[in-house]
Amino acid sequence: MTASADPQHPAAEARPRLLSRALLMRFVTVVGASASFFLLLSVVPMYAQSVPGRGSDEAGLATGALMLATVVGELMAPWLAARCGYRVALGAGLLLLGAPALVLTVSQSMVWIVAVCLVRGLGFAFTVVAGGALTVSLIPPERRGEGLALTGIVAGVPSLVGLPLGAWLASHTGYGPVCAVAALLALVSIAAVPGLPDREASAGPPLGVFAGARSGAITRPAVVFAVTALGAGIVVTFLPLAMASRHSGVVAAALFVQPAAATVSRWFAGRHGDRHGPAGLVMPGLLASAAGILVVALTDVPIAVVVGVAVFGIGFGITQNATITLMYSRVPPSGYGTVSALWNVAYDAGMGIGAVGFGAVAGLTGYPWAFVLTAALMLTAVVPAWWDRAAVGRQRTATREEQR
Repeated sequence: MTASADPQHPAAEARPRLLSRALLMRFVTVVGASASFFLLLSVVPMYAQSVPGRGSDEAGLATGALMLATVVGELMAPWLAARCGYRVALGAGLLLLGAPALVLTVSQSMVWIVAVCLVRGLGFAFTVVAGGALTVSLIPPERRGEGLALTGIVAGVPSLVGLPLGAWLASHTGYGPVCAVAALLALVSIAAVPGLPDREASAGPPLGVFAGARSGAITRPAVVFAVTALGAGIVVTFLPLAMASRHSGVVAAALFVQPAAATVSRWFAGRHGDRHGPAGLVMPGLLASAAGILVVALTDVPIAVVVGVAVFGIGFGITQNATITLMYSRVPPSGYGTVSALWNVAYDAGMGIGAVGFGAVAGLTGYPWAFVLTAALMLTAVVPAWWDRAAVGRQRTATREEQR
């Protein structure tokens, strides 16, 4: 693996075509996996809690099992893709994500529900890691940031729609039909897998997950992204609890504004990064994320909360695109699977740790001060972000001296 400076960016008129048939086929699997996952994300906890006598513990256990299996699967996926190819790993992921949903309602036993969540978590992990590595191999390097941003939008729209739609369908049609829809979305998209390339992107010596984790060039952007992901987990989990019930409309608006702002800023960050390099966007994205969480601390001021989540969403979207684009630029194609795994682990672990830690802190300080402390914690990521910029600067200087 080589840690390289940001790639050179050709003139706009020389930029290669972004969309290809293979990338469009990949988008089919992106939509299938994302829609299937998010359609049941809130439905399965509801199903677990629907048995009389059960409460939030069972609902939390279902989600916890799903996320635990996702993180484990993300660490396994590069190994699987290196040995079996991206198509096999992606197809297996879609199968494991979709098939268990068909049998979820066979039993309401928590053992059964947790088992289904574990299998689906593994499947989703395989789709995001193997699929992510395959995606970047289908995007011209000169337009990598823009292409990854477009992929994020393709994945983000089903999540925006699927999360509320799943709960609505479950309450109006029952759990069986919504589970069947979620299963079919993943299983039908398997038909697009044969149209994708397989082993071309993984040619060369593979880069293991642990080797990638020991590389500062990879871990520094991942750490920055994980710290910003803390805020995403906190906003989704605790904003409805932090605001008074009379502001339920504000909460709904804020929970829409945050991912919408992130999606838009991720697109513009991708276009800017392709022209000027992604390294310069990491620090601004981090600072905007922390500033947004700090403003959200004004939980009694509805307009401040909406503005705060918008600013956070902008910063989070910038950091999302800049960090993953930067990480991909620092490895050969054989390392794409490892980068995809480490970035997704940073995402999931950051969201999970943020939600758990914030709940403990808020119990001691109250929600406003917990948001303030979260913003302060996020600012600690300035250190790895600064180190990374300094390392890039040193390498550029060394490269210029060698060329002389």
